[in-house]
Amino acid sequence: MPEGDTVWRACKRLDQALGGQELTQTDFRVPTLATTDLSGQRVLEVVAKGKHLLMRLSSAVTIHSHFRMDGSWHLYRPGELWKGGPDHQVRAVLTTGNWVAIGYRLPVLDLVATSAEDSVVGHLGPDLLSPAFDRDLALANLAAEPERTISEALLDQRNLAGIGNFYRSEVCFLLGLHPWRPVSSVDLGGAVDLSRRLMKANLRHAAQVTTGVDRPGQRSYVFERPGKPCRRCRTTIRTAPIGEPPRERVSYWCPTCQPEH
Repeated sequence: MPEGDTVWRACKRLDQALGGQELTQTDFRVPTLATTDLSGQRVLEVVAKGKHLLMRLSSAVTIHSHFRMDGSWHLYRPGELWKGGPDHQVRAVLTTGNWVAIGYRLPVLDLVATSAEDSVVGHLGPDLLSPAFDRDLALANLAAEPERTISEALLDQRNLAGIGNFYRSEVCFLLGLHPWRPVSSVDLGGAVDLSRRLMKANLRHAAQVTTGVDRPGQRSYVFERPGKPCRRCRTTIRTAPIGEPPRERVSYWCPTCQPEH
C-alpha cells in the first residue's frame, strides 16, 4: 500500500502540473460520479493528508481519492500514450490545456465540499509529513492504549497519519522492537521521531530506503525479506500476520535484533 511519502510526492507532482489551471474536460468512470462534469473549474491546489489526496477546486469542491493497495495518478501530455494500465482500470480523467491526469485503480474517489473535508479525513491523527505535525497529540494518541502492540498502534491512522507497513516494520527493526511489544514498554517519542525522519528523507526520491543503499533488494532491513539473513546478525528474518481480521498485516522482524522480551 502506498504510504504517506508516496502520496505526498504524487500530490506535489499533481499540484505543480495542475495548480492554477482550468479543467477543460473531466471524465469520472465510477458509478457515483458518472454524470459529473467539472470542466471550467480551476484547480486551486493538491494536498496530502496522511494517505489521502485532496484536489481542491475553485467551486469549493474537493476531489478526494485514496490509493489503498495499488491506486495511482499519472500525468501525460495531451496526445501522449497512457501507460498506467488498461483502459478498464481508469477511474478518472482530468484534462487541462497542458496536462492530462489519469487516476488508475482508485478504490476511493468521491467529491466533498471543501468546507466538509473533515467528513473524509477528520478521523486521522497528526500527519507525519505536515509542517504543523503535532508530536504531543501523536504521542498521546499512541499512549492511550498501553497494552496494544506497537505494530498495530503505529499503523492506526487515527493515532498518526501516513505510516504504513514498510515504515512500521523498518522502524521496529531499527529500534530493536519486537512487533508484539506493548506500547507501554516502548519509547514512543523515539518511534515517532524516527518514523518522521525516515519518511521525510525519502521525499527526495521515489524509492523507499532505510538502509542508505538505493539499489533493488538492498533498500530495507526486514521488510519483504522473509527467510533471508538479517543484514546485521545473519539470523533468518521471520514473518507473521499481526492484528485483528480483517485488518491484520504481515510483519517482518529479526528474532535476534528484535527480541521478544
